[in-house]
Amino acid sequence: MLRDEGGNFIPAAAAELIVEITSKSNAAHDRIKKAAGYAQAGVPLYLLIDGWAPGGPTITLYGEPQRDVYRVLDVGKFGERIALPEPFGLGLDTGEFAEN
Repeated sequence: MLRDEGGNFIPAAAAELIVEITSKSNAAHDRIKKAAGYAQAGVPLYLLIDGWAPGGPTITLYGEPQRDVYRVLDVGKFGERIALPEPFGLGLDTGEFAEN
């Protein structure tokens, strides 16, 4: 469940896209548990902005949820462009994303 501006709960599946920015203290939680929870809820797209990824800062777009697993739709390093599919239909320029 998510909360709207008034503090009311709304189903997570009502979201078209969830964007998560990791922090050093909870990066593993965002990569695994939150992704599984959003997939299970049926959120179509999950964008993970991960400045703490083991191989260096990355941005990963997940989609096509099946049970509690997403398929990786696009992945890149900070500075690369990520394509967001419809209903957004745009390229996200990550050139301004700061590294740790």
